[in-house]
Amino acid sequence: MAEPAKILLVDDDRVFVEVTKTVLESKYRVVTAYDGDEGLLKARKEKPDLILLDIIMPTRDGFDVCKQLKEDSNLAKIPVIMLTSFAQHRGETNIPVSAGFELEAEGYIDKPVSPDALLKQVGAMLKKK
Repeated sequence: MAEPAKILLVDDDRVFVEVTKTVLESKYRVVTAYDGDEGLLKARKEKPDLILLDIIMPTRDGFDVCKQLKEDSNLAKIPVIMLTSFAQHRGETNIPVSAGFELEAEGYIDKPVSPDALLKQVGAMLKKK
């Protein structure tokens, strides 16, 4: 039997990370990071099959992390799904949502997300790989 895909989940919300990790672990191996810098380090070390990346984080936001990933020839082919709660925080941030697509993020998931919707989107992205 093939080894399950490895997913790197990068988000500064520890409760969201734990809940999401539990959902994903039903089908995948999950590595976690709690800020942008740690996310980049783990991406380089773990070479995941997919990265779920929050946008608004301390130390380095998700757009900057995505840019660094896409500029690194060893990591550029790893699909990135941006996690966003922009619908809830639209007035609190000046980051345009379109910035993620300009950086070649492969998808977006709005938070909060149902477990079924999360597993469906992750599965679809891994099939494309």
